[in-house]
Amino acid sequence: QLMLVESGGGLVQPGGSLRLSCAASGFTLDYYAIGWFRQAPGKEREGVSYISSSGGRTNSADSVKGRFTISRDNAKNTAYLQMNNVKPEDTAVYYCAAVWTRHDNVIVTNYQHYTYWGQGTQVTVSS
Repeated sequence: QLMLVESGGGLVQPGGSLRLSCAASGFTLDYYAIGWFRQAPGKEREGVSYISSSGGRTNSADSVKGRFTISRDNAKNTAYLQMNNVKPEDTAVYYCAAVWTRHDNVIVTNYQHYTYWGQGTQVTVSS
C-alpha cells in the first residue's frame, strides 16, 4: 500500500518551533517532488512549501518565508517541514503530498497535480 504519513504536529506557543515529518511507505520518494499544504477551518487549502526530488530546489509561500524550511532525506524516505517563529495564523491541518517528476529540479505548486497525500497533522499555535 502506497502511503504518506505525517507526524510532529501539536500545540505550540507563538514564537515556538515544530518539525513536521512526512514518511513514505510502499514507494520510494527519490523521484517525487514534495509539497506541504495546509488548511484552516473555513479556509481554502494553501500551499506552504515545495521541494524538488533532488532537494536542490525549494520554494515557499510568502507568508512563511524566513520562518519555515522544507527539506528531505531520501535515504530515510522522509520529507520535513521545520516551522520556526510560528504565529496563530499558522494554525491548520498540514498535509504533505508527493508527485512523480521526470526531472529532479522541478517543484510543483498546484495541489491538483499531486498524486499521493497524507492524512494530515494538526498544528495549533496558541498561548
